[in-house]
Amino acid sequence: MSSPAIPGRLSASDPDLTERQHRVFSRLVALHRREARPVSSERLGRAPELRQSGASLRGTLAELEELGLLVRPRAGAGRVPSAAGWEYFVRVVVEPAALPAEVLDAIAERLEQSRHDVERLLQEASRLLAAFSHQLGLALASSLESEALTALELEPLGERQALLVLGLSGHRSRTLVLELDTPLERGALQEVAEVLRERLLGGTLASARALLAEDGELARHSAVRIVARAAAASWRRPVETALLTAGVAHMADQPEFADGARLGSVLRALESGSPLERLMVSGLEGHAGVSVGVDPGRGLHELSLVSYPLPGAVTGAVGVLGPLRMDYANAIALVDWVGTRVADLLTA
Repeated sequence: MSSPAIPGRLSASDPDLTERQHRVFSRLVALHRREARPVSSERLGRAPELRQSGASLRGTLAELEELGLLVRPRAGAGRVPSAAGWEYFVRVVVEPAALPAEVLDAIAERLEQSRHDVERLLQEASRLLAAFSHQLGLALASSLESEALTALELEPLGERQALLVLGLSGHRSRTLVLELDTPLERGALQEVAEVLRERLLGGTLASARALLAEDGELARHSAVRIVARAAAASWRRPVETALLTAGVAHMADQPEFADGARLGSVLRALESGSPLERLMVSGLEGHAGVSVGVDPGRGLHELSLVSYPLPGAVTGAVGVLGPLRMDYANAIALVDWVGTRVADLLTA
């Protein structure tokens, strides 16, 4: 599973499409999203903005297929975006929607009413996401305390801010924004990172948190002490809830799941312990990202997860789960706003 796709954050593997290829790809995605079926070259050729001959259009589609952005679900069928194609679409084409002020206000007001109970707040977040996205709303607070720490990076964000990235097994991570009481330059932060790697790597996330808060060995280094104090201030003991879901009826309304057996496999995967919990908290904290084709082995390969790992003291996330052709612009904007409000309320 690759890292979640984030609008505007390009990947080195993203192809550099020509204007013609980009136009054809974007139009095919729009048609597939609207009609929920493979798009033929004949159907695409009827689009007034594509002024290409049939032969030229078929050639462009073949190029996009060769680049890995399109696939044919079956021989003789039209084409649909591949998983790589959807990731490219999110990174390069999608711009998060501007949500109406009344929607923003309604979400903020509803969440405010649940601010004093973490589980109630997260349940309300999942309901709001389901209601406004018409997808499956998700929320959880998850503990990663028993996970092994495999990597550690420390980067400056500003004069008195640094980003601590703690790498975990399975290409997952926990990130912390540190508020430093004394400015540290990049060189000093790199030296601190070396000390912390020697002391913390190989242990669990829980032991790393404890050592940063209490280890006298670390306290001997002034720069390390500054970072350790900042980490201890923003990294408290985790709150944990089960995966909370809302809006299953929205999933049943999607053409992809009109077949009850296909919907049943998705629901069973959710109930039996899917990878959603780990995926939801594994992206970049404070940013909505998209994981395409969640888990081929558990009947979730036709779904995308839009998730927002919560920054701050609570390790958790909110998100939506829906078909690959979901309205990413709207879903990303909603998940980002709900996640931002939940994070603010949890740290207030």
